[in-house]
Amino acid sequence: MRRILITGGSGFIGRNLVEALSPTCAVAAPGSRALDLLDAEATRRYLQAGRFDAVIHAATWDATTASNKDRSLTLQNNLRMFFNVARCNDCFGRMIHYGSGAEYCKLTMPPRVRERYFGTRVPETDYGLSKYLQALHIETAENIYNLRLFGVFGRYESWRIRFISNVLCKALFDLPLTIRQDTVFDYLDVADLVTVTAWFLENEPAHRTCNVCTGRGVPLSAIARLACDIAGKDLPIRIFEGGLGREYSGDNARLLDAIGNFPFRDLRASMESLYRWYAEHQHQIDRDGLAATR
Repeated sequence: MRRILITGGSGFIGRNLVEALSPTCAVAAPGSRALDLLDAEATRRYLQAGRFDAVIHAATWDATTASNKDRSLTLQNNLRMFFNVARCNDCFGRMIHYGSGAEYCKLTMPPRVRERYFGTRVPETDYGLSKYLQALHIETAENIYNLRLFGVFGRYESWRIRFISNVLCKALFDLPLTIRQDTVFDYLDVADLVTVTAWFLENEPAHRTCNVCTGRGVPLSAIARLACDIAGKDLPIRIFEGGLGREYSGDNARLLDAIGNFPFRDLRASMESLYRWYAEHQHQIDRDGLAATR
């Protein structure tokens, strides 16, 4: 049985990976007490002892508004966690790293950005810069692959700050749906990400980096209307800033060249499934806290 280490296993993507891969793989998903990725020597000892076939690096210093983490440490700690694992690549078969469209510099990137655009601009944020520097290293690494993500959504993401979950939960609780500024996003169901990741665990792609996205951008306003339709409710949709923000989407031709004609899940069907899941777990949602988000 393939031995897999998932870093960040308690996070949104990590939890979905653990659930999906555990039936067929020996999955280790230690918390920070068992594996402190900021401790270089402790990380090496853990990897040497584990002798994993693959490491899926989903851990990140997620200093968002829903987190208590220090934002000033985003660059330093993201890099430290990544390189503490990557430098031990003699201890495991391969490493799957989750990059970000932020590597392209979100202020200037074109719609449906292609991988060849990488390096034309340096990202403006500490988070984007950390992912950019990680991606530079991966380009010359022997056994590390970069799955460059844009919008990913699904169970266990934060309904406080993640758009699709936020509007679905607001629709569930009959609250107005809010959008800071309308823009076009390319959203991927986390279940599709799990399937793509599993392919990279088993196969040898021609490129070390691939945009992992549907290739279909959708306006946030259309997603909000879809949430209302799924809920069967006529709720107000409030957009606080006029105009259209810069599109955040990627070209997925390189990915499809590698894995073939992948059947990405339909956005509506995925949102319907997620809405039902939130309806079953609505007792875990703070309605007042939800109402205060925008």
